[in-house]
Order: sequence, then structure tokens, then C-alpha cells
Amino acid sequence: MKTTLLSIFQKIISRLHFVKSLRFRIFMIIIVVSYVPTLMMRYGILQNYENRAVSLRIAEVENQAKILANHLVVNNYLQNPNLDTINAELLQLSTLYDGRVIVIDQNFTAVKDTYGISEGKTIISEEVILCFKGKNSNHYDSHNHYIEITTPITLTAEVGNETGIGKIAETENQTIGVMLISVSTDNINTNIQVLDEKAQTLQLLMMILVICLSWFASKLLMKPFDKVTSAIGEVKDGFESEISDVPDYVETEHIIHAFNEVLKRMKVLDESRQEFVSNVSHELKTPLTSMKVLADSLKAQEDVPVELYQEFMLDIADEIDRENKIINDLLSLVKMDKTSSDLNVESVDINQMIEAILKRLKPIADQKDIDLIYESVREVNAEVDEVKLTLAISNLVENGIKYNKEHGYVKVRLDADHQFFTIDVEDNGIGIPQEAIEHIFERFYRVDKSHSKKIGGTGLGLAITRNAILMHRGAIKVESKPESGTTFSVKIPLTYVSK
Repeated sequence: MKTTLLSIFQKIISRLHFVKSLRFRIFMIIIVVSYVPTLMMRYGILQNYENRAVSLRIAEVENQAKILANHLVVNNYLQNPNLDTINAELLQLSTLYDGRVIVIDQNFTAVKDTYGISEGKTIISEEVILCFKGKNSNHYDSHNHYIEITTPITLTAEVGNETGIGKIAETENQTIGVMLISVSTDNINTNIQVLDEKAQTLQLLMMILVICLSWFASKLLMKPFDKVTSAIGEVKDGFESEISDVPDYVETEHIIHAFNEVLKRMKVLDESRQEFVSNVSHELKTPLTSMKVLADSLKAQEDVPVELYQEFMLDIADEIDRENKIINDLLSLVKMDKTSSDLNVESVDINQMIEAILKRLKPIADQKDIDLIYESVREVNAEVDEVKLTLAISNLVENGIKYNKEHGYVKVRLDADHQFFTIDVEDNGIGIPQEAIEHIFERFYRVDKSHSKKIGGTGLGLAITRNAILMHRGAIKVESKPESGTTFSVKIPLTYVSK
């Protein structure tokens, strides 16, 4: 029964994993946790009662058996087993304890059996042999409900030992027989069953009380979470901009704080999305508007001179190139927004990659007399997507050229440790105002829009660069002072590890 109940509780606990209701889980856990101790207490009480009752029964029977064994010796029963008084005592003992008494002599022969079926037979067992050697024994068989006890029949005799001062009398115990007593424990088991029924009734009443208290406790414990759910529902329906604190538990405060932070982040992302759409619309519309104006001007004039026609067409071609660049940058940005599984990772010689970037951008730098300086502390090989990382570093170097002063410089420095490699792109150009640094990686953000328009660009370069570096599990930082220059620091793991 004990094994069955324990197996049931094990199944209940294992199945709680599939229950989605936290309230029900708390309810069931409280019931299981409270029921197991009561179950153990119940079986502990029953076991303790059984052990105590059996011990008392053994002590009582052994005491009676010792008294009876003395009577057997005094009356020389082993040589004359027909004494009515002794037989009556043996029968009384077996009847009193609903058992059986067998008297065995030194030849292992049963001289008396209260059941009358083993008299004259040889009885040899381990318990009997040990008893003849002076070792009493008792054994409780809980399955068959009986106790088996062996008691020695001892004859005390005086013996004399010769010493230098004469003969000294001593006593010596000699086992001349054994009493093998079997005692029924049916009355003990009956008492255990009655006690168990009462314990089950008490346990049932306790469980009813525990269930009621558990249900109340689960509702009380879950009440703050219901408040959180209700507050989230109000935010979802638009009645509140954020959730007020539910200070019942530290956990609910943490949940609400985290939810409000997520909510703020979502608002920022939504504002960023709206601004992005507005900027994209504006950036794409501007070249189209310019081309429309130029085309309408040509249409409104008759006999347009070839020179003017060519000038307008060159302007239209420039606007088309600008539109194409915006679209290409947008496509690059969309690709950068995809998961890192789109990376084509391979082992790349970073030194050669940077040298190729600087070689390709040197003609642009020469136009403004900008020196391109490359410093490599050591040879670096890393697992990267060469195309995307080349685009990112090219944007940094190209910005260093565009937003620089004439006769300035752009210095690229490569270094590495056992885990990361770093690329620093430093220039001595116009710099970035401190209040603008936190925004420069936003899409279409320009520090000085009028100056940026004259230089060119779409405002997407740094956003593309940052996304490419993040895809490599890297980081980018910027330090700048107006009119003193800017330094971008890129840090990327040497070995690419996907999530």
C-alpha cells in the first residue's frame, strides 16, 4: 500500500510539468508536500506501535518461558514428560498466547508438543542448536504473523575445583533441553488495522483541511499576478501608457519593471520606424522631384540649346545615380537586418582585407590630399564574412575621408589578442558634436544636413556598419571632438560562434 501511494505521488509530481496554470501547480504542490509528511507520520506511528508491541510480547513470553523452564528442571520433566501439572502449564502458555510449545531434550527429540504432532520426532534447526550453545534467539515473521522464541532448559550443578588451600565449590550451568515457542501476533495485527483505520480517517480530515487551505493560499499567492494581468490588459486596450507598480511581491515588481522597459523600447522602435519611413519617403522623393523639375523645364522650352539640354540631362543622371545609391544602401541595410545565419563565414586574412580597402579608396583620398595610414601590430586571421566586414570598414574609412580637412589623414590600426581582433579608424577631421554621438548609428541621421548634402551620402552608412559588426558578435565604439577628429573602434571575435 505504501509503495502504491508513493508511486501515485511520483506520477502526480511528474505530470505537473504539463499543467499550464501556475495557480493549479501551486495548489497541487502544497497538497503533495503536505500529504507526504502526514503519510510518513501515519506509517511511522503504525511501525512504531508494531515494533513496540512485538518487543513487549517477546519480553513477556520469554519471562514466562524462563519460569516454566525452571519448573521443568525442578520436576525432572525431560525424564518424565507425563507430569500433568507441567503439561497443564505448557498448555496454558500455548493457549494464552495462541501459540505452540515444543520441549526438546539433549538428543534433539521432541518430548512434548502442545499440538501433539511432533512428539518423538527429531527437531534440528539453527535456532535450537544455537540455544544449546547458550545463545537465545527470537524471530518475528510479519508476513505470517508469528513470533518464534527459543529458551534454554538449564540445570545448575555444583563442581569442586582443587586449589592450594583446598576444594572450592562453584556452580556450572548445563543446557539439558530447549523450549521452542511459537506465538501468534494476530491480535497485534488486529490492533494495527484498527489503528490504521483511525489514522486514515484522521488523515482524510487533515487532507480536506489542507485542500481548503491550499486553494485559499493559491488564490492569495496568485492575486498580485492577477493584478499584473489586468494591468497589462488595460495597457493593451490603450487605457494606460505603462503599468503602475504592484508592490505585493518583489517578483511582481521585477515583472512590471521589465514590462515597462519593454514597452518603452517598443515605443522607441515604433517612433524610429515612423521616422525611418518618413526619411525613406523623403530621401527617395527628393531625387524624383529634382528630375521632375528638370524634365518639366525642358518640356516648357522650345528649341532648347544643345548645351542646356546636355546640362539638364547630366543633372538628371546625377539624380538617378543618387536615387540608385539610396536604393542600394537600403537593400544592404535590409540584408544586415537578417539573422546571422546569412553570414558566409570563412577564414580571412584581415591584413590583406584592410590593405585592399585602402587601395580601393586611395583615389578618393588623393582628391582631398588625405593620407591613408595603415598600422598592423601583428598578422591576423579570423572567421568573418569578408563581403559584409569589408563594407563596414570601407564605410568608416570613407567617412573619415569625406568629413576630413584638406591635407588631413585617416589612420587604420589593426591589433589582436587571443580572443578578439580590433580595428581602429582614426581621422583628424571636423569631428562629431557630443550630443550627436548617440544618434550617429541611426538610419538617415546626419549631424549637419546641409554639409552632408554637399558632401553626398544617404545617412545609412553607419547603420549598415553597425549591423554588420553586430552580426559578427562584435561591438563598435566612437570617440570624437569637434574640429579635432574622430576614432571608431571595432572589436570582433577571432572565432565566430553562432547562437
